[in-house]
Amino acid sequence: MDFTFTEEQMAIRQAARDFAVKECLPGVIERDEKQQLPREQLLKLAHLGFMGMMTSVECGGAGMDTVSYVLAMEEISKIDASVSVAMSVNNSLVCWGLEAYGSLYQKENWLKYLAAGKKDGELYIGAFLLSEPEAGSDATSQKTSAVDKGDHYVLNGMKNWITNGNSASVYLVMAQTHATKGSKGINAFIVEKNTDGIQVGTKENKLGIRGSDTHSISFNEVIVPKENRIGEDGFGFQFAMKTLSGGRIGIASQALGIASGAYELALKYSKERKSFGTEIKNHQIIQFKLADMATRIEASRLLCLKAAIEKDQGLDYAVSSSMAKVFASETAMWTTTEAVQILGGYGYVKEYHVERLMRDAKITQIYEGTSEVQRIVISRSILK
Repeated sequence: MDFTFTEEQMAIRQAARDFAVKECLPGVIERDEKQQLPREQLLKLAHLGFMGMMTSVECGGAGMDTVSYVLAMEEISKIDASVSVAMSVNNSLVCWGLEAYGSLYQKENWLKYLAAGKKDGELYIGAFLLSEPEAGSDATSQKTSAVDKGDHYVLNGMKNWITNGNSASVYLVMAQTHATKGSKGINAFIVEKNTDGIQVGTKENKLGIRGSDTHSISFNEVIVPKENRIGEDGFGFQFAMKTLSGGRIGIASQALGIASGAYELALKYSKERKSFGTEIKNHQIIQFKLADMATRIEASRLLCLKAAIEKDQGLDYAVSSSMAKVFASETAMWTTTEAVQILGGYGYVKEYHVERLMRDAKITQIYEGTSEVQRIVISRSILK
C-alpha cells in the first residue's frame, strides 16, 4: 500500500491548512463560548469545493479522492472541530450516500446543491437522521414511522443528536415502515427542512464541538413523496450502515486532527516554557510524553489512510474504518489530556486552546458509532 501523496493531494492539504489558520482560528474561542455556528467558515469551505470533496464533478462535487478528504479533515480539525464535523457529515453521510444510492431525480434536485454546499449564494448542507431516544448504538430499534400511503409516506417520530440539525436544508431520515420485518422494514428518505410538520428542538448545550448545531428533530404527520425514498423498499438500514462506514473515516480523520493540533501546541510550549533552569523539552518525562503522542498520532494517520485507500480502490473498508475510528478517537482523548498536563495551569485556560481540543476529542469516541460498537465490528470480522 503506497502512502506517498500526489502533488494534488499535497496542494489540497496545504489549502486546508491555510484555510484553517486564516479563516477558522480567528474567533474560534468566542464561537466555542457562544455556541456560534461557523456559518461564514462553512460557506467559504463550499467555495473551496470542500463540502462535496468526494462527490463527482457530474453531480456537482469536486471529484477528489478519499485520501484528499482525510488530509483536509485533519488540517481543519487541528483548529476547529465544529467546522470539520459539519464538513464531515455533509461529505460522508449525505453526499456520498446520495451519489451511491440516490436516483437521478434525487441527484438533480438535491445532491448537486449539497455537493456545492450552497444554493443561490446561501449555505446549503444536509443532516443524517438515524439516532433516536431509544435507538443509539442499537440503530435497528427505529421508532420513527413512515406509513406507506400509496404515492407518499407519512412520517411521525423524533430524532436525537442531529449534527447540522438547524443549519441543514435537507434531512436524510431513517424510519420504520414494516415493523414486523425489523431492520429490513426500515426506509431512508430525503426530507426538506421546511416541510410542514417538522419541528427543530433547542440547540444542545454540549461539552465540546460547541459551534456545531446539534438538535432533536420531531416529525408530526410529515408528508414525504414516494420519489424521495432512497433505494428499494426496506433498504434504509443497509443505506445507513453502508454510509456510516465511510462516515467513520471522516470522524477518524477529525480525531486525528484534534490529536495533531494538541500535540503541536504541546510541542511548541515545551520549547518555550522553562522549569528547573531549562526548557521543559529537556526533561525526560516530557520527552516521553511527546514521543508517545507522536507515535500514536502517526499510527492513527496510517490507519485513516489505509481505510481511505481501500475505499478509493473499491475494496471492503468497513473493518478498516472501524479500526481507524476507535484508535484515532482514543488517541485524541489521550493526547489532548496529556497536552493539558504538559501545559499545566496554562492548559486549563481557554486562550491556550488545548482545553477546548480535549473537550472536542470526547465526542469522537461516541458519535457515528461508539468505541464499543467499533470493537463489535472488528471482533466479528476476526472471529467469524
